[in-house]
Order: sequence, then C-alpha cells, then structure tokens
Amino acid sequence: MVGRLRRALGTRDVGHAGTLDPMATGVLVALVGAATKLAPYLTAADKEYETTIALGIETDTLDAEGREVRRAPVDESVLVDGSERLLSALESELTRASQVPPAYSAIHVDGERAHARARRGEGVVLPPRPVSVKALDVLGAGLDPTPWIRVRICASKGYFVRSLARDLSEALGTVGHLTALRRIRSGSFTIDDAVAVDAAEDELRTHLLPLGAAASRALPVARLSESGVRDARFGRAVQARDLEAPGTGIHAWLDSNMALVAVGDVQPDGVGRVLRGFGP
Repeated sequence: MVGRLRRALGTRDVGHAGTLDPMATGVLVALVGAATKLAPYLTAADKEYETTIALGIETDTLDAEGREVRRAPVDESVLVDGSERLLSALESELTRASQVPPAYSAIHVDGERAHARARRGEGVVLPPRPVSVKALDVLGAGLDPTPWIRVRICASKGYFVRSLARDLSEALGTVGHLTALRRIRSGSFTIDDAVAVDAAEDELRTHLLPLGAAASRALPVARLSESGVRDARFGRAVQARDLEAPGTGIHAWLDSNMALVAVGDVQPDGVGRVLRGFGP
C-alpha cells in the first residue's frame, strides 16, 4: 500500500501507522509528507479487530496461511453462550499484562526479523512484551465446518491477535489459529473513514486530511497565540500566556487557522516545550 500511494501521489515520503498481517483486511492509516512525523503518536493508539478463530487445528504461523502442526480435540460445550470455561478464558485475556509474540513476526532478533529465522527452521522464542486488552467480546460461535469462535477485541500497541488465537484456544483446552482478521479501528480512524484499496487516484486524494485535523484526532489539542506560534516555529519554549491547553502532557499545538505548528509537551507550570515542529 505504501508503494501504491507513492506512485499515486507522486512522492516517496509515505509511511504508515501500524502494520497488518498479510492475510488481514481493514484500516491502515497512511502518512504522507510531513505527516510521517506523527507516526510515533498514531502508532501508539489502541487498535480494534474482529477475528475468527478455528479451534482444534494449530498452524506454525497461527493463521490460515501457515502449515498445520498440531490437532487437538475440542470440547463443544465451551462454545455455548455463557459457558463458564469460555467466560473464564475471556476474563483471563482481559486481565493480561504481557503477551508472547508469535515466532512468525516482524520483531527484530539480533538484527534480523523473527519470521526470517522461523522460516529457516530455527527455533524462535520471543520474550513476553507488555500489552493490555481494553475490551473483548464474543460475536458468535459454531461447529461448521469445524469449531470456531468469532470475537471483537480492542488492545494496546504491540498486541498480536494471532497470539490471542493461541492463548484463548489453550484456555479452552485445545489449539487454534486465525481464519479471518479485520482491523476496524486504529486510534480514532475507523473502517468508515477508509478508502478502498483499489480506489482511483482522485479518490485517494480526497481522503487526505490536513495535518491539523489528523493530529487533533490522535492527540489532545492546545491553541497557540501569534507570539506562541513564532516561539514554537523557532523551537523556543512557549510561555503559559501564549498556550491554551486542556492540561499537562503531550498535545497537538494548532494556530488560529487549525494548522499544526508543533507537537509539544506542556509542563506543570504551563510552559510548553516543542517535541516536533512543523513548517508553515
């Protein structure tokens, strides 16, 4: 998608705010031009997914693109709405504080992607990483053609839904893998905001948001006076009298025309420090 946008928009300065697995569909937030400097703030946002897990079959990649490595029986009673074991498994995932990523992932191990090592047959065991799960709901379950469960999950940056397939299946006394994965939200950007992959170039352009509008969907907004704008443009500290912010911490600093001037950090004394500046 980055390559396609580069060609369509005539610039190499294109990035994104969070990868998707090859088989996944859904929201990919693309960043063009100066918006690439917003990547650290956009990638930090929570993501929301809908996914289907096939129970009883495990693959090496934990999704449908992988090679089957194990089968296990499935207790069909766990798929009944209100099943104590299912409720316990969901509660355990909701309270998760760390997660072991899949071996087939883009995480670097000694300077190389983990999936490259895994594809060579090397044993890859990645250490747990801190994550959090904000919401987890069952959307449906069934037995045809094999036992399956469909869930919606909202989780923090760094959470792997393929690991959910492994861990939730294990909690249900079996194994599993993803058969479908769709990201329906990335931060405040939803599937309803998205443009189709095969959209025409003109349609792609109509979906480009101004920097100020994009930043204000990722961060709380602070307003700068004219003198505050001048100070921020030169990277100087912005005094409290020139900065109207809803509180301390990191904000998108906008001028009177809603243009993005900087991303800055408001200190407890009300003075703002520029973290990343943006040209006029």
